[in-house]
Amino acid sequence: MDRNDTDRDDAVNTIKGDMRDAIDEAKHRVAAGGEKMKRAVEGDRMPLGDRIVSHVKEAGHDIAADADRASRDVRHEDDV
Repeated sequence: MDRNDTDRDDAVNTIKGDMRDAIDEAKHRVAAGGEKMKRAVEGDRMPLGDRIVSHVKEAGHDIAADADRASRDVRHEDDV
């Protein structure tokens, strides 16, 4: 395998990783939005404990989405 093949393989692996992270980030952002929407729809009818759990779930999804974005950013640090 020559250098061009290695560069091409690296580029393909980078694209695959970026797509996987972007899809995972989108799934987490949608899930976080779903928790926020659930609280907005149920409003005061939602018990306090359920609201707290929903906030924690939303925060967890946001953190996971940020981690997926950071993975992409780290992958491209040397590109700058």
